[in-house]
Amino acid sequence: MERDEQKSKLADRKILILYGSQTGTAEDMAERLGREARRRHFTCRVESIDAYSIANLVHEQLVIFVCATTGQGDPPDNMKNFWRFVFRRNLPHNSLCQMDYAVLGLGDSSYPKFNFIAKKLHKRLLQLGANPIQSPALGDDQHDLGPDAAVDPWLIDLWDKILSLYPLPTGLGIISDLIMLPPKFSLRFLDKQTAICDTTERPDSGGAPTELQPHRAPLVTNQRVTAPQHYQDVRLIEFDITGSGIQYSPGDVVMIQPQNSPKDVQQFCSLLRLDPLSVFILEPHDPDTPIPPNLPQPCSVQHLVERYLDIRSVPRRSFFQLLSYFSPDEQEREKLQEFSSAAGQEELYTYCNRPRRTTLEVLIDFPHTTSNVPADYLLELIPRIRPRAFSIASAMQAHPNRLQILMAVVQYKTRLHEPRRGLCSTWLASISSEEGKRVPIWVKKGSLKFPSDPDTLLVMVGPGTGVAPFHSAIEERAALGIPGNSLFFGCRGKSKDFYYEEEWKDLEKRGLLRVFTAFSRDQEDKIYVQHRIKENGAYLWQLLCNKQAYFYIAGNAKSMPNQVTDTLKSVFQSEGQMSVAEAEQYLAVLEKCGRFQSETWS
Repeated sequence: MERDEQKSKLADRKILILYGSQTGTAEDMAERLGREARRRHFTCRVESIDAYSIANLVHEQLVIFVCATTGQGDPPDNMKNFWRFVFRRNLPHNSLCQMDYAVLGLGDSSYPKFNFIAKKLHKRLLQLGANPIQSPALGDDQHDLGPDAAVDPWLIDLWDKILSLYPLPTGLGIISDLIMLPPKFSLRFLDKQTAICDTTERPDSGGAPTELQPHRAPLVTNQRVTAPQHYQDVRLIEFDITGSGIQYSPGDVVMIQPQNSPKDVQQFCSLLRLDPLSVFILEPHDPDTPIPPNLPQPCSVQHLVERYLDIRSVPRRSFFQLLSYFSPDEQEREKLQEFSSAAGQEELYTYCNRPRRTTLEVLIDFPHTTSNVPADYLLELIPRIRPRAFSIASAMQAHPNRLQILMAVVQYKTRLHEPRRGLCSTWLASISSEEGKRVPIWVKKGSLKFPSDPDTLLVMVGPGTGVAPFHSAIEERAALGIPGNSLFFGCRGKSKDFYYEEEWKDLEKRGLLRVFTAFSRDQEDKIYVQHRIKENGAYLWQLLCNKQAYFYIAGNAKSMPNQVTDTLKSVFQSEGQMSVAEAEQYLAVLEKCGRFQSETWS
């Protein structure tokens, strides 16, 4: 009671919103919270967790953490430094006793470690003495209405509790949702002759490339590796990394920064009546608001639309809410308001998410509104283009100055007339190796870790393009003459999408590799990698139990990883005479010591 009274007297109403985001959903949610905080007259900062100076956390009064869970229960990339710091054992148990907090988690219940990061962060903050305002929200991508189904009611309760602790100043009420907040930035347009500096150009003396200073790698190979008649176009793409400072190991990933097509850029500029040649300086309305580091200053409209605004993404609910403010057309405005309301989420899902309608297509559907959008709101309206991650498929021991990826060109049909196309894969596939075009890339550590001991045996399960990281590991070990590699590879047909077939054959002849193939469509009954695992259960048990082999899975997260894992546990039961519980425990032990690893993506 005394604490509540003390808080109610605080004149300085500040709130800090920190987000850990991998795909942009958590960042979008954090910005939504920031807008709601400003409507309640809080001084509000919204920052990426790793961009925030962690040492200052002890001085914060009110913090909301918005964090996604990635992969197999991992923190997002822009949260990893904070994650390591906050779990240091030498932190005093009362170090955050002045801080009120709430945690909003975003996850996917199809993964075993659903919202693991949010749950673990909540427990750790409690251990450090922080005061929870309420239990964590656990947003779920698998819900028909997405994470909002859990987040919307949670936020209503959260703001009620926050306002009881930090009441509105006398004479002020909550700013209505009908009133548009001022933009975070202004675009101050300059003379078109102004020189533009590309901040992503790396100095020759720089270290390893980063997101802010990528290496512009020449694309030197762009080869289709599936049969011409096969439904899927998969490319082996190779980059020249000579002199880049890039070093990589098997299991690492290359990040690629894609861009929008000239056709889409032209159409977007036409719809919004923007001159692509215009040059502007970005000026924040609040001096504490950082300028996006990925944008040069000054910047052209052409650069902004081509390389920064993700106009091919499926827009989120916040997009429709902000867009509704600009509509001079009553019918368009009502529809936009419906899509942005809690009650309209099912209709929004049907209109937007299910058919994967893009931001550009939505803008075309609302012409009166689109032509009225002020340029100052573009950065709040449309998220930035996020880099795409690809498993590296080559080994430096075999190709010291080259980096390869195995990439499926994403294209599929929905009820919309135009096929859906992946931004990055479509862009890369369109580049001819003869052009000498340079692609912005940098390398990150992947989640798969391969043992350094050459005597360690490897069992790898990689159907389709999931074989890429294993090709890297096998190629490295082959270059060093290391045997003891077993690969379970699956695809649709031996003559259609059997990647690296000749290379595998050669390595088998040399005694460096053993390959088990599953061609699902080459016979009447479908055969998958899990069937081959079951057939070779005794061999696998010998490797894992008697020879201490490492077991890896990589590929699409839809069903394969769970089916392979279940089959492996059945092998433990049949070959190791284990009960169901003992097989589960044995797998958990393998996972804990790094001998069972998986890398999956949706």
